[in-house]
Amino acid sequence: MIKVDIDTKMKFLHGFSNKTRVQILESIIEDEKTVSEIVDDLNGNQSNISQHLTCLKGCGLIVGRQDGKYVYYRVRNQLVRDLLSMFDVVLEDIQNDIACCENHID
Repeated sequence: MIKVDIDTKMKFLHGFSNKTRVQILESIIEDEKTVSEIVDDLNGNQSNISQHLTCLKGCGLIVGRQDGKYVYYRVRNQLVRDLLSMFDVVLEDIQNDIACCENHID
């Protein structure tokens, strides 16, 4: 088993710890999009979305590609897409437990 530093793991997992960031990941899981397209998908504001994109990029979950005046964001690779899919598989199995968890923080 590959051993990764716990602080690195925590920085990586931070990318998944916010609703807006997860929504962004789901918005770009299949196709790359500009900030404006992501803002439209999420009905958010550009400043907030841009901050979350910076976090996701820093966590290694997404990459950006400059094309003229636009930056197109996409999920980093198939491994990250697989991980997002695996979350859904695991959550389908444990969602009732999560719903009953009294320690859950919104």
